[in-house]
Amino acid sequence: MVDLGLAAKVRPCLILSDYPTDDELALIVIVPHTTSLRGNRWEFPVSAPFLKTGAFHLQQIQPVSLVRVERKLGVLPPQKFADLRREIIRQLALDEYGQ
Repeated sequence: MVDLGLAAKVRPCLILSDYPTDDELALIVIVPHTTSLRGNRWEFPVSAPFLKTGAFHLQQIQPVSLVRVERKLGVLPPQKFADLRREIIRQLALDEYGQ
């Protein structure tokens, strides 16, 4: 659970980066989970026992300060995380051919 500020509330987020070392900024990169689905290409639905029905919103990948991280809800299975990783690469055109 991460505090994303007053308007965004405290919501589940998936941590995409390692925790920073002592010589780095105290930031991690997250992707927020939402239950307000719009059915667009940026939503990546994932079912997990610790999440309500919804999706990770890939258009909202962002850095947050470590102090905003409140608690751990669970861990995505490796295959679901790999699927999410592939979708991020595809949506942000980070693959070899920019597609």
